[in-house]
Amino acid sequence: MGTPEFAVPSLGSLLINDYNIVAVVTVPDKPAGRGLKMSRSAVAEYALENVLNLLQPDNLSDPSFVEQITKLRPDIIVVVAFRKLPQEIWKIPELGTFNLHASLLPQYRGAAPINHAIINGEKTTGLTTFLIDDNIDTGKILFRKKINIGTDDSAGNLHDKLMREGAKMVVKTVETLKRGNVKTLDQSKFIKENETLKRAPKIQSKDCYINWEMKSRDVYNFIRGLYPHPGARTIFRKGANDYTLKIGKCKCLNKYKHLKPCKIESDGRTYLRIGTGGCAIEIERLQMEGRKFMQVSEFLRGFDISGTSIIIGPPA
Repeated sequence: MGTPEFAVPSLGSLLINDYNIVAVVTVPDKPAGRGLKMSRSAVAEYALENVLNLLQPDNLSDPSFVEQITKLRPDIIVVVAFRKLPQEIWKIPELGTFNLHASLLPQYRGAAPINHAIINGEKTTGLTTFLIDDNIDTGKILFRKKINIGTDDSAGNLHDKLMREGAKMVVKTVETLKRGNVKTLDQSKFIKENETLKRAPKIQSKDCYINWEMKSRDVYNFIRGLYPHPGARTIFRKGANDYTLKIGKCKCLNKYKHLKPCKIESDGRTYLRIGTGGCAIEIERLQMEGRKFMQVSEFLRGFDISGTSIIIGPPA
């Protein structure tokens, strides 16, 4: 059971290792894009390409869907980046239902652990497989693996790193459940005394706007934690017009302390720097609405940066 690209290598690894996939469950096709053409999830595309039994229920609690899964008699249900399962589903398999999560649980429970770990400046994160229970990301832990976060890692390349390692962990977990030598640990075993658990809620559009009054390192982490999706945003105001831009690759500078928050410095051709609450950020790639990401030099050729100011926060 899964939806995005992150889940595809796990499904592929199970196939390569000759497991009998009795069904693949993903979200229904939905209209997307300007033409509102029907779009399939990455998992659906992979399942169809490999001639697998594909199920796309609207409601996971629908009695007909529960009956359908029950009749398939799965030994194990594997969940990777999917929806919350009702009890009548996750209790079906004799050997259990487990989830692959992209953090070292119990830290970063929620829908966006990769983004939040980078935004918070973490140097390590990881992967966890755990048995699903009635709550979100709280079940008993099967395996955990620590993964380093590079100082220049974005959410995109960390996603890919965890995706590849996660596929290996899924196979390891299935093998362990199959052999029956399962040792689980309660998540409370991994909570240090007086430790605060950090959350990883879904990121909304309004959460993506850069606060240039933060320290430059925090701004840098925020930008790379949202790159390439959903994208850190800022508003350029020029005259009576506002332009929302997504900021992609950038550098955290340890100089240019003269640049106050939101102040722009540029030669109008090759570089674009923005002041923060200490030092500055140099933009390397950005994206205008309706355009692809471009190098800052390309942006400056088509946009007169003189007289431009920055508006903090989402549009009113």
